[in-house]
Amino acid sequence: MTSAVYETDLPGLMYRGKVRDTYDLGDGLMLMLASDRISAFDVVLPTPVPGKGAVLAQMSAFWFDMTGRTVPNHMIGMAYDRENLGDLAGHPGIQKLSPALAHRAMVVRRAARIDMECVVRGYVTGQGWREYVESGTLNGSLMPAGMQEAERFDTPLFTPSTKAESGHDEPLTRADGENLVGVDLYRRLEELSLLVYRIGHDAALSKGMILADTKLEFGFIGGEVSLIDELLTPDSSRFWDAADWRMGNSPPAYDKQFVRNWLTDYGWDKEPPGPALPQGVVCETGKRYQEAFQRLTGRSVLT
Repeated sequence: MTSAVYETDLPGLMYRGKVRDTYDLGDGLMLMLASDRISAFDVVLPTPVPGKGAVLAQMSAFWFDMTGRTVPNHMIGMAYDRENLGDLAGHPGIQKLSPALAHRAMVVRRAARIDMECVVRGYVTGQGWREYVESGTLNGSLMPAGMQEAERFDTPLFTPSTKAESGHDEPLTRADGENLVGVDLYRRLEELSLLVYRIGHDAALSKGMILADTKLEFGFIGGEVSLIDELLTPDSSRFWDAADWRMGNSPPAYDKQFVRNWLTDYGWDKEPPGPALPQGVVCETGKRYQEAFQRLTGRSVLT
């Protein structure tokens, strides 16, 4: 079994998030290293999922490459990809990485983050379904009556939220979003988000998978709105097996739902610290991440 990487300790630490440790490489470049930490209900759990970080980093790289011809992003290359990195491959902060770390590390351009989560929903499920059942709305906008769970929208919907440093992100109405970032930027983020979703949805469907919804992040690089952080991974997106999809019930997702289900059954109050996960839940979650990667990219994860 792959050894888990719960936390990294390299020179130049800038930020340690729920999953990623980000390091300064100088000259406007950063090393984003995806650990095997897993969070649920906005709490980082004490038990890692071995290999999860490699899936997240390499799947993001796959999608950044696919969408980069259409939407700018911060990706330069994976830390092990000497061809894409060119002279950067000799940078001390990259050259000294062990293979285990290089396989989960992206070299990226530094960006000024836009503090709005750009959520796109192609199907009514998850929190969107819960809001619809309660009020017939999605992010405060009235939806057609009589929709069923997991039903596909006629066109994908842009349903952004706040980006909370701690606690839960809150849905934004269109007016709220325009007030937060400005009308012109809001429209640009909506346009780019919907474009990325459509590319991802069509590509996934060609592999027998459905991209039900996703969460994107953007920032400014050289004054240009660009995709940042991760992209279309099981941590940020809901993937279904197309063969499982039926209106009326959301199929099992290729994400951390096994973890959420166990925590709910365990009776955890969703306050830190979180409980340790049993090995069976860890293994099943890792298996789903690996399977999603293999089906969507057509290759195995490098660890």
